[in-house]
Amino acid sequence: MPWDERLALGVADMDATHREFITLVETLQLASDDEFPAVFSQLVEHTRAHFEHEGRLMKACRFPAIGEHNSEHLRVLGELAHFGRSVAVGRLKSARDYARGLPAWFATHLATMDAALAARLKASGMA
Repeated sequence: MPWDERLALGVADMDATHREFITLVETLQLASDDEFPAVFSQLVEHTRAHFEHEGRLMKACRFPAIGEHNSEHLRVLGELAHFGRSVAVGRLKSARDYARGLPAWFATHLATMDAALAARLKASGMA
């Protein structure tokens, strides 16, 4: 899933972070077995920071669906932690399978939860 400007939500920092996420997922999917652990670690760190930033935005604009959105973030971070333990001991298959599914998850998350957050930020004059 390469970045496409049609994915832009019109909130510059969110769009930049989403572009980085997509690039990291693509890099992870193409990584050799030797490269995979380091790229997976980069993706985990990026995703943690990405979600923390969105959490701050949700609080700042009093986003009504903050609970649901944060729950989704926590679920994904838990999954990344789970697969990270496998990667740490050299078991890459399940993490590779998970990485193949990330673009579909992201497309849905972007079109629903993140689009709603972006709309709220714009309506609040914060974007």
